[in-house]
Amino acid sequence: MSAAGTLTVVGLGPGDPRWLTPAAQQALAEATDLVGYGPYLDRVPPQPGQRRHASDNRVELERARFALDLATQGNRVAVVSGGDPGVFAMAAAVFEALDGEPAWRAIPITVEPGVTAMLAAAARVGAPLGGDFCAISLSDNLKPWAVIERRLQAALAADFVIALYNPISSARPWQLGAALEIAAAARGPETPVVFARAVGRAGEAITVARLAEAGGVAADMATLVLIGASTTRLMLRPGEPPYVYTPRRCEARP
Repeated sequence: MSAAGTLTVVGLGPGDPRWLTPAAQQALAEATDLVGYGPYLDRVPPQPGQRRHASDNRVELERARFALDLATQGNRVAVVSGGDPGVFAMAAAVFEALDGEPAWRAIPITVEPGVTAMLAAAARVGAPLGGDFCAISLSDNLKPWAVIERRLQAALAADFVIALYNPISSARPWQLGAALEIAAAARGPETPVVFARAVGRAGEAITVARLAEAGGVAADMATLVLIGASTTRLMLRPGEPPYVYTPRRCEARP
């Protein structure tokens, strides 16, 4: 392996280029090779002489192995990821691939963080993550639904605000509805639920609903869903979108 070979996993943020960190911009500009899901690569401005290697969104582990192999050849590789690469994204895939091949462990690897979807969504509506919160992916491609269901029930019992990633797709049309039904059994009907679609990109749409009506709100894979805790508050404003926030203070529950 060439001593010059490196690999950087870069978080592109939710979409708005103003949310891309200077460190991430530098890593992208200095890379000889960009590796990633095609639509994410399209968000990176081209650089003269830079090579791009696009792949499908369901081949994360294969993509990581390809990138590591490129780095062993002496290339400066940037693996691009939407949002933050460590949140349900490519950083874990890279280290999973690394864990399976000791020969790659000499490659210098850096992870450049990005703004993840739940932070961008929360900023649009106020401060729903002001108290304790957790993030759960509803995708059952890599874990069984029974595991997701147990984690949802545990998070609801602990009264976390819950950020739901990968809520629904054409191949998984029912999981979000099931998750909202589980939430409705544990939280009051007035609990605020935020649906944040494509934050920072064309087509951005923010919908705030009460849990009792949340099942009727349209969502897709570009949507991040925030389910409030029992303490999360909805502040109505005449003629303006409501604010949603969770107080920092939490009293002991019986």
